[in-house]
Amino acid sequence: MLRQFFGAAVLATMMVASPASAADIKPAVVYDLGGKNDQSFNQSAYFGAEKYMKDTGTEYSDFEIQNDTQREQALRRFAKRGHNPIIAIGFSHAGALAKVAPEFPDTKFAIVDEVVDLPNVRSIKFKEHEGSFLVGLLAAKAAKTGKVGFVGGMDIPLIRAFACGYKQGAKAANPDVEIFENMIGTTGAAWNDPVKGGELAKSQIDRGADVIYHAAGGSGSGVLQAVTDAGKLGIGVDSNQNALHPGNMLTSMVKRVDTAVYSAFEDLASDNWTSGIYVLGLAENGVEWADDEYNKDLITADMRAAVDQASKEIIDGKIVVHDYRADNSCPF
Repeated sequence: MLRQFFGAAVLATMMVASPASAADIKPAVVYDLGGKNDQSFNQSAYFGAEKYMKDTGTEYSDFEIQNDTQREQALRRFAKRGHNPIIAIGFSHAGALAKVAPEFPDTKFAIVDEVVDLPNVRSIKFKEHEGSFLVGLLAAKAAKTGKVGFVGGMDIPLIRAFACGYKQGAKAANPDVEIFENMIGTTGAAWNDPVKGGELAKSQIDRGADVIYHAAGGSGSGVLQAVTDAGKLGIGVDSNQNALHPGNMLTSMVKRVDTAVYSAFEDLASDNWTSGIYVLGLAENGVEWADDEYNKDLITADMRAAVDQASKEIIDGKIVVHDYRADNSCPF
């Protein structure tokens, strides 16, 4: 069953609650490769867990895996210790979760960026292509050379969806824009290679790109540093990365993993837990572009009007952003 979040809450009318009480809540988070201080995807999850602890006083446990073999070990260890719910951050946990969750039917699990169709698992996915469309539009409008770039982490359909949405948005702003695209690698190591990220960004800058968007996890720090060193503009991802390089960050495509984690904790604590699939896009406040004091001088009135209009038209269905994952293609 497909379900949807609306902001930080799930509509009660769409739920069949599973019994739980606040006393049962003993949350845990298992991060993906790159760790909770990657300033991006994992860190957004960490911020959500930290906010919940601050708001409620409920402590949580977490684990930063160092290799793929630790995924199943970490999930099973937390379950055996009575943690509930247990949140797996990243699609690569899917195989491990599919093995562990049936062993603990009374434990609630959630996974971000993949679907594990089990009765005690909440699968949380995002419409990254919609948020990427918006930052692509901004990139093309900001590019003085008419050339922009994209650096992805692991070459998988998820990251291709970021890239395709970005291309569609850029083309909507400037049909003649030239877009460079590179992926860092094909294994999990691609999320934690800032040196390679920086090298790819430099190569795109050498070809004329003056705005570069990354969807590369911890590797993105190298991309953004290279952009800053060259005096160009970067676009962050997942977390709001605008503060990392003020004046050189055009914006960030924020993916509200923090809200997803917070809501999972909150729903179990308030007897409102549901399993199933949740898909979060612009309409559900699941993705957004970062607009703050760090990039206010870079966003012109024309750019703001264009991105606001595009956001409205995507939500209203007037603009349909192509999802690479639907057919493994990108027509842009």
